[in-house]
Amino acid sequence: MKLHTLQAPAGSSKAPKRKGRGTATGQGKTAGRGMNGQNSRSGGGVRLGFEGGQMPLYRRLPKRGFNNKFRTEYVGINVEALNRFDNGTEVTLALLKEVGLIKKELAGVKILGDGELEKNLTVKAAKFSKTAVEKIEKAGGKAEEI
Repeated sequence: MKLHTLQAPAGSSKAPKRKGRGTATGQGKTAGRGMNGQNSRSGGGVRLGFEGGQMPLYRRLPKRGFNNKFRTEYVGINVEALNRFDNGTEVTLALLKEVGLIKKELAGVKILGDGELEKNLTVKAAKFSKTAVEKIEKAGGKAEEI
């Protein structure tokens, strides 16, 4: 089998409607857009969220709270998730990403203290909770802030 011999199965692809190609096609003249009005014209139509002049929903709803755009956001990982590594492993940001425990780095990783740790590991992260540090050291490992 070669790529140039491949064909789509019968009935899987359909030819597009050819609009504006004469009245016999059923899509001629106005090409399915109707007679007059904003949507019949090229470039016609309203912008996203426009409600015909009525106050749009996104402006009717109250705005609440405060969003600090300078906030630092960390990816949280529980101590229990670190049990997948072998004894004596140095757990870094790159290793966590490679294994698939984190997708985005954000401002760094914070190790949280949920669960139990049975391996002695050297964990390097941006932040640690108090319970996480206790559990890592209790298992014979080290918690290093970077």
